[in-house]
Formats: sequence, structure tokens, C-alpha cells
Amino acid sequence: MCLFPFLLVAIITGCSSIDCPVQNTVYTVYRLYDSDGIETTLGDTLTIYTTRRNGTDSILLNRSLNTKEFNLPISYNDNEDTLFFEVKNKIETLTDTVYINKDNYPHFESVDCNASFFHDINSVKWTRHAIDSIAINKKSVNYDSATEHFHIYFKNRN
Repeated sequence: MCLFPFLLVAIITGCSSIDCPVQNTVYTVYRLYDSDGIETTLGDTLTIYTTRRNGTDSILLNRSLNTKEFNLPISYNDNEDTLFFEVKNKIETLTDTVYINKDNYPHFESVDCNASFFHDINSVKWTRHAIDSIAINKKSVNYDSATEHFHIYFKNRN
């Protein structure tokens, strides 16, 4: 009879487990392509930044060289993210603005895990100084860091 409380505690403890994902970051993945649809490398220096709600800038990718692919965080609650792509070579600096319209929805793993948000990308718009085009490859953004969400095509500047 005195084993009953210990057995009850053991059963309750054994039934609860924390299944928080180890990689619980949600990023968008960009891969660069040429006009023929072949993966390419941007030889220019690439810096990407955004503006926070308080008006300050936040650098997301700083002076990347020989860029083929990059990952960027995505905002939790904003319906549209605004990114500034600065492409710099020895002669000039060109800046494009990219607008990503998306739906956000909370993702629940467990009360013991940090809150996270998943996203569905609705559309993307951009200016055309250095960027030729951007295509949405996969609309759903979640923990999967191997999926390319965007194919980005830069103009040839040779």
C-alpha cells in the first residue's frame, strides 16, 4: 500500500516528456540562380538589412562574398517584411527593397517549449536595381532549413 504513491508518481512522470525541437528557428532560404535556371554565385559583396519597429536598422547578412545561398529570419507578427539588399562592387553600390507578404500562425509543441511561428508566403515584390527577379519556390516556412523558399536572380553586372 505504501508503494502506491511512488508508483503513481513514476507513472505520471513517465508519461510526460518534453519534445521541444532542437532546431526551433524559422528561417527563409534563398538560393541564387542565373537566367538559365542554373545555380550561380554572386561575386559582389552582399549586405541585407531591415528596419526594426523602433526605426533602427538591423543587419541580417553582413558583407557576404561569393554568395550562393543564405538564410534570413522572418518576423513573427508583421504581415509584410521589408528587406534591403545592398550589392556592392568596386565601381558602384546598388540597393533593392524586397517586400515579402505573408500569413503568420503560432506553432505549438508543448507548454515547456518556446513559442514559435510558422508562415505562409503570399507574395514577394522588389525593386529592380541589382535584382532581376525573385520566385517563390515553397510558400510554407517552418523548421525545415533545407528547403529553398526563394530563387533570386541578380542582373548580370560584368
